[in-house]
Amino acid sequence: MAGALSLRTPGRPFLREKRAGRGAVSAWVAPMKPYYEHGGITIYHGEALAVLESLPTASVAAFVADPPYSSGGLMRNDRQADPSAKYRGWSQSADGSSRQPTFDTRTFSGDGRDQRAYAYWCAMWLSQASRIAVSGAQLFQFTDWRQLPSSTDGVQAGGWIWRGLLVWDKGVGRPMKGRFRNHLEYVVWCSNGPMPDPDDIYPSTLLRHSPPSADRVHLTQKPESLVAELLTVAPDGVVLDPFMGSGTTLRAAKDAGRRAIGIEIEERYCEIAARRL
Repeated sequence: MAGALSLRTPGRPFLREKRAGRGAVSAWVAPMKPYYEHGGITIYHGEALAVLESLPTASVAAFVADPPYSSGGLMRNDRQADPSAKYRGWSQSADGSSRQPTFDTRTFSGDGRDQRAYAYWCAMWLSQASRIAVSGAQLFQFTDWRQLPSSTDGVQAGGWIWRGLLVWDKGVGRPMKGRFRNHLEYVVWCSNGPMPDPDDIYPSTLLRHSPPSADRVHLTQKPESLVAELLTVAPDGVVLDPFMGSGTTLRAAKDAGRRAIGIEIEERYCEIAARRL
């Protein structure tokens, strides 16, 4: 990317303990080269698990994760469909009226795992997230109703303490004649060990934020206001989004004066995120 893009040579390697069987060995791990780095915000272009493995231990205070849900159907064949077909449908307003999608974005990859594979995969990257988390760090993982059981199993298998469930009320959802419309998504809330002394705030577990429409640049983009509300209870320090997409978490973190790291496997979204910053 021209202008704001800042590439650098890898920094000094850091020492990390790697477990092998019953023993443990130490290995020098070189950090990856950032795709973008400016004003306390860093973007890595790569696969989430590989990048997380390269980051130093106990270095991140908050995680906002919106992994590909691998949802959108009851059967495996349904889930293998293109995300643009699974997730981009008609919406239903609160008064019951329906409206066509108002955005047109390209699809994304990594959304075809079955439920068991999804749970195993989540446990893998969540375990690495736990390693690089400081004591008391918090994690917020988005999910839908189908993958909620796998997501709550994954965070606990990854070493996190499950603290509760937040409900995101989008206000709109796909119309389903004679059925309850799906206008809710969920956020699995966790901590890395005991939580620090809380601030004098009392947020609700019901989060009401409308999805972005006209300015949407990613198929599953979350509103900045939603991410900003999540960060109000997170401890000070670096914020990391392992599935950055269009960079909403980084934008919200920057607006809050926080440092942040984003990881994204698709370069076109790295470029979009860098421009949003």
